[in-house]
Amino acid sequence: MSYSRYSIFYVPPEGGLADFGASWLGWDIMSGREVLQPDLADLRDITMTPRKYGFHGTLKPPFRLRQNRTIAELEQATSKLAASLVPAICDSLELTTLGRFLALTPQGGIASVQRVAQACVRELDAFRIPADAPELARRRKAGLTARQEALLMQWGYPYVMEEFRFHLTLSGGLSPDQIPHWIENAQRCLPDLPAPFVLDQIALCGERDDGRFEMLHRYTLAG
Repeated sequence: MSYSRYSIFYVPPEGGLADFGASWLGWDIMSGREVLQPDLADLRDITMTPRKYGFHGTLKPPFRLRQNRTIAELEQATSKLAASLVPAICDSLELTTLGRFLALTPQGGIASVQRVAQACVRELDAFRIPADAPELARRRKAGLTARQEALLMQWGYPYVMEEFRFHLTLSGGLSPDQIPHWIENAQRCLPDLPAPFVLDQIALCGERDDGRFEMLHRYTLAG
């Protein structure tokens, strides 16, 4: 199968958290298939935006592969990078809100996650086609700071490096009156969240012709 874009995600290993994420969003990124969602009114609607990406935490945002590079080279570089990286350990993973959407975010010791994400952005950037004019214009609609604009031009995405905040998205944008309702629903469905939270693997994922992402390979951090 050919892929239009690639990304480096954290994809939780098989188990309760991964099962929850696949069910909640209705898409299993590990197997590349749809999953039956919990019987909650409007859940399919509020998860429509993150569904295509699957349950994940972004480390290197989606990018198009340069024509002079191959997927085999990207796989080799990702494997080499993972072998050099020390796992990240945080106090816990907790349900939070980021702006208008729900997410799971690490608490305590997040600098170690930042370190892994920055390495993924930096060390694999030679594979990325620079953002074109339409993509730059789309990013700028968010109203970027001067620093975010500089990051956009250097790395193709404005929310990397010190602007990055690791999260596993659970919803699209919610209205203020919706947020308490969906926090309560998510809490009822969540398994026990890891404490500590250990990020000890990264996953190379690809965007399929239907616009959905699936995991291609998983690599253990062994530095």
